[in-house]
Amino acid sequence: MEHAADVPERLTRSLDQGPVNDYDRFAEAYAAENENSLVNAYYERPAMLALAGDVTGRRVLDAGCGSGPLSAALRDRGAVVTGIDVSAAMLALARRRLGDDVALHVADVSERLPFADGSFDDVVASLVLHYLEDWGPALGELRRVLRPGGRLIASVEHPFVAYTFQDPRPDYFATTSYSFTWTFGGQSAPMTFWRKPLHAMTGAFTAAGFRLTALDEPQPDPAARELFPDAFHDLATRTTFLFFVLEVPLPTDGSDGGPAAGSRP
Repeated sequence: MEHAADVPERLTRSLDQGPVNDYDRFAEAYAAENENSLVNAYYERPAMLALAGDVTGRRVLDAGCGSGPLSAALRDRGAVVTGIDVSAAMLALARRRLGDDVALHVADVSERLPFADGSFDDVVASLVLHYLEDWGPALGELRRVLRPGGRLIASVEHPFVAYTFQDPRPDYFATTSYSFTWTFGGQSAPMTFWRKPLHAMTGAFTAAGFRLTALDEPQPDPAARELFPDAFHDLATRTTFLFFVLEVPLPTDGSDGGPAAGSRP
């Protein structure tokens, strides 16, 4: 699920406002914020699209598509896009945006996905994995639905973010949760994310059968400098997100390059 992500100055565990990470409760307000924000529209999405490159004719799964802005951009670049999200309310907004051009499914990326093995050339997972304590089941499923030679393009909150902002500072080498409250459109939403050290992230990708081909820490779109003069310098000079491009290795033994050992049948 793409999320607006100006990291708050203070992270808190005060989550007395209802269920955490419940996008159904604030879908409209979140989608409006996400549409043109500095962090999403001028930093995260352009970076994902740049890493994806030419997607003409490629079958792309947008895992955690939210209200569909990345799906729409990929479709407009010639991709055949399918979107999944755990939030029915966000998918309703995506359907309003995308019409019938994109197949949309309510699905949890950590559970069995409704697709055959090798269904996609690419998976984009935009700000999704850091909602999960254990990346293994999700990565196993994304690996399964990718063809040999296919790519997973993923963005996550940079592991330095919570380590830098949280007080007391957590053990960098531990997988830890951190919680805070988002406020936008007059609504407050309790959120919980999980941070991992970098080696745990790359280890999870390798264990799922992926090969890392790129790791990126991009800059925001220069066009945002005039649109967001007060916030642009801050975003351009601090860690925010980390981007990965991972490949499913081509088989070398004549096999069909099926799911990695340990992925679910």
